[in-house]
Amino acid sequence: MNTLQKKQVIFSRRKARVRAKISGTAERPRLAIFKSHKYIYAQLINDEKGHTLVASDTTLGKGKTPVERAKELGVDIAKKAKAAKISKIVFDRGGYIYTGKIKMVADAAREGGLEF
Repeated sequence: MNTLQKKQVIFSRRKARVRAKISGTAERPRLAIFKSHKYIYAQLINDEKGHTLVASDTTLGKGKTPVERAKELGVDIAKKAKAAKISKIVFDRGGYIYTGKIKMVADAAREGGLEF
């Protein structure tokens, strides 16, 4: 097993460990984060029905740095959640470490009025 495969195994185990502990409901949907090399995606998911309630991403972000775009994403997802009458959520960091862009999305969503 080479280094890349080890990293992938470690990441998938961490993601499964996080995901085993949390689940979204109609009252408290799960804010799932996915981070690609260029963009960050966020969606509010009701796991009981398997439906995505609200989604947003950074593909059209105006910020100059990735952290600025992450902050815009957090504010945008909070605004869309409020429009859908959602105020309490469960945060799913998706196996990513809670620093940098992931933390900025969470903090901006809190500032936007989401409780978690």
